[in-house]
Amino acid sequence: MIDKNKPVVVTGADGFIGSHLTEALLERGYRVRALAQYNSFNNWGWLEGMSYPGLEVVCGDVRDPNFCRELCRGAGTVFHLAALIAIPYSYVAPDSYVDTNIKGTLNMLQAVRDTGCDRIVVTSTSEVYGTALYVPIDEKHPRQPQSPYSATKIGADALAESFYRAFELPVVIARPFNTYGPRQSARAIIPTIISQIASGAEEIKVGDLSPTRDFNFVADTARGFIALGEAEGIEGRDINIATGTEVTMAETLKLIAELMGKPETRYVVDPARLRPSKSEVNRLCGDSTLIRELTDWRPAYDLREGLAKTIEWFVNPENLAKYKPDIYNR
Repeated sequence: MIDKNKPVVVTGADGFIGSHLTEALLERGYRVRALAQYNSFNNWGWLEGMSYPGLEVVCGDVRDPNFCRELCRGAGTVFHLAALIAIPYSYVAPDSYVDTNIKGTLNMLQAVRDTGCDRIVVTSTSEVYGTALYVPIDEKHPRQPQSPYSATKIGADALAESFYRAFELPVVIARPFNTYGPRQSARAIIPTIISQIASGAEEIKVGDLSPTRDFNFVADTARGFIALGEAEGIEGRDINIATGTEVTMAETLKLIAELMGKPETRYVVDPARLRPSKSEVNRLCGDSTLIRELTDWRPAYDLREGLAKTIEWFVNPENLAKYKPDIYNR
């Protein structure tokens, strides 16, 4: 489905998942027009130092509709990942999430419609489901906005669905469950544990360790996006990218400590890292039946393998130096 004669657009390419998706596309021989958020430092985020034939880095902002139109001009497939994703920050800055996640998605949908791109893959999140009413969670599970962040992603999904129905826009909604791996922000549970242990902290600061998550290694998530970009006849579908397994945060911490040779690691609950009780998503475990039926995607990494590769990256002093393990970033 992805036309190699046209550039592939990736918004949010300077971020965690977006940079891995960009690399995976380039390694498959696609030309990529990668969007890094405009800033006066001319910093390309995780695209810095990335050198591949066929990579074009563009700086801009999905909140500007005119820019989005120019970004999509002449492109084939568009992977829209640009978003504000930190749940705690959405409690204090919800307007920013509406502007980026809802209006930014609207701008990209309009741009794809105006310029005639072949397909847009819009990025959703397992957070739209809220705490599981049943498991495994399939695509028919009710949406439950338990944070301003998840509410804006539900809104963005609805806009994407409406453009498919109203305008026959070639839309696919990718819904990855909890992705982890190299380059992830330390606001998330796995990198915050690894970076604190790697920096020699005697006590690891954590939030609630009772919720469960369905963790995807980032290389698997990137392959899932590409599978949804390449598959024929799946327009109008929203599709989980999930492993179908769940693990508690406490079990995850224990496994990380074991893999890092620090099995006696102590932890303390930091109140700043706790969500409001009705906002915490207590259980997530995804049903991957649909993506398995529609594509050849299967997860290649189990949790132990993915964590080992993630730890290997974080303990590299050059990489660890990019983080501030002693400061909690919302």
